Amino acid sequence: MSTHRRSLTRRRVLGASAIGVAATGAAVAVGTGLLSSASAAAFGYTDDGSNYVVDTGAALVFKVSKSTGDLTSLVYRGKEYEGYGGRHSHVESGLGASTVTVRQSGSTILVKAVHGAITQWYAARRGQSNVYLWTHKADASFTATRYIVRLKPGIFPNEGPDTWIEASDKVIEAGDVWKRADGTTHSKHYSGKRTLDYDHVGFTTGSVGLWLVRSNHEKASGGPFYRSLLRHSNDKGAALYEILHYNQAQTEPERFGLQGPYVLSFTDGGAPSSSLFHGKLDTSWVDGLGITGWIGASGRGKVAGVGLKGMDAKYAYTVGFANKDAQYWAKAAAGSGAFSCKGMLPGTYTMTVHKGELAVYTGTVKVTAGGTTSLHSITITGDPSRARAIWRLGDWDGTPGEFKNAGLMTYAHPSDGRAARWTGNVTIGDASAAASFPAYMWKDVNDGVLVYFKLTREQAAAAHTLRVGVTDAFLNGRPRVTVNDWVSTVLSAPSQPSTRSLTTGSYRGNNHTFTFGVPSSAWQTDPARYNVLKINIVSGSSGSAYLSPGTSFDCLDLLA
Repeated sequence: MSTHRRSLTRRRVLGASAIGVAATGAAVAVGTGLLSSASAAAFGYTDDGSNYVVDTGAALVFKVSKSTGDLTSLVYRGKEYEGYGGRHSHVESGLGASTVTVRQSGSTILVKAVHGAITQWYAARRGQSNVYLWTHKADASFTATRYIVRLKPGIFPNEGPDTWIEASDKVIEAGDVWKRADGTTHSKHYSGKRTLDYDHVGFTTGSVGLWLVRSNHEKASGGPFYRSLLRHSNDKGAALYEILHYNQAQTEPERFGLQGPYVLSFTDGGAPSSSLFHGKLDTSWVDGLGITGWIGASGRGKVAGVGLKGMDAKYAYTVGFANKDAQYWAKAAAGSGAFSCKGMLPGTYTMTVHKGELAVYTGTVKVTAGGTTSLHSITITGDPSRARAIWRLGDWDGTPGEFKNAGLMTYAHPSDGRAARWTGNVTIGDASAAASFPAYMWKDVNDGVLVYFKLTREQAAAAHTLRVGVTDAFLNGRPRVTVNDWVSTVLSAPSQPSTRSLTTGSYRGNNHTFTFGVPSSAWQTDPARYNVLKINIVSGSSGSAYLSPGTSFDCLDLLA
């Protein structure tokens, strides 16, 4: 294949729910991915003419194609796990003709595959049932970057929202969303997880587990709340994904450089050892391997914050760091808000404090190699919940979590049989008002939802600001409001991802607040009568049903 930019299919560009749980095995137990003395003497590699064959000395033998750099075999305890549909495991959708080399350095065997802008590495460590992987991408000649581990069908249970049955399920959208006879929907997109939420993803039979432990994603994009496909399974095969850059629902430009290690790990059925997780992994053995772009612990720095002032105890807070070269994040401690982020590349970062998923403070911080940047207490200054409101529907947290169907939408299609009706109006003051308001609104599905509310004579005598917060949009869908007989202007569309998201398990885009100045002449003067707020979706684009212009909501309020 050429190393130049290629015309990629939708599947290649765009592309879940046995997400791993905390590991429980002893640190040196066989099958946890750590040292096993059994068969350690077999450690080494051979050349079978077509592949480099690597024996880890821990019941795992894998092969890497000498011509393409594909991972062509994964034999664990004598059983083959790799491949389906005549295809193997590889970065992107396969590099094609590549320059592939192998060498041993002490207790490490390193295979290197070079194809134009992408270099892929595989490493084995003596006595471990793991394959360590790195991907270096120098430019955008490949428009999307992922590593996909393709697995044979029928080995692992085909269960969860990211699994389907091609023989009987029906495709309902874009070739990758399926509906079952019972009305449930399934797709590789329906992981239900944000990057922040998982360390590993995989499958288990109970006696054998196969897991992909993610990297720190420092060169990925989208931040801690990004949602993407993590795995899939059907009657024709299964797959695990390490998403390095994915265009769908993407909010940031692509970053280039080295990503990894991410780890493919076999176990005795349980979760992989937590010592493989990116925050705990000892990578000192990598320092002398000559991997392009590798920066070890000594070349990295740390940020430590004393705490956050002004937190809302109902929410978790996350502190994110980002620049054009890297991204990181750390969870703030409940109560104090203290946080610590280590292993950061040197540079100046935009630091963002998130309440839930909503940015409520932004600053800058500089990181130096080998140093710790200490920060005094940070006072949160941008929480919109602090504004006095006559009424508020939902809360300002950067998610549609309080609204109807919000939870289901991270692992199902909006047409799923379990979803409540997307239509229906709400009355402010009802205990179920927020839960009755739709998390999403589409021009072709539930346009024109009504919100009823009353004002006192004093309130009706003044103009007020109506705020409508959104988290994402499709086809520039955005709200236009009518209050009784007053109709707002059409506001400009904010920047949002250009691809599907509302139907593929993600409400995460660019949080934006639409502000409408409603004059006093718009209100009902009789305090006993309801004012009627009507919300319509407007857009310069068109579509149908759940692929018509739409948006997802964060919060609505009328300020005092």
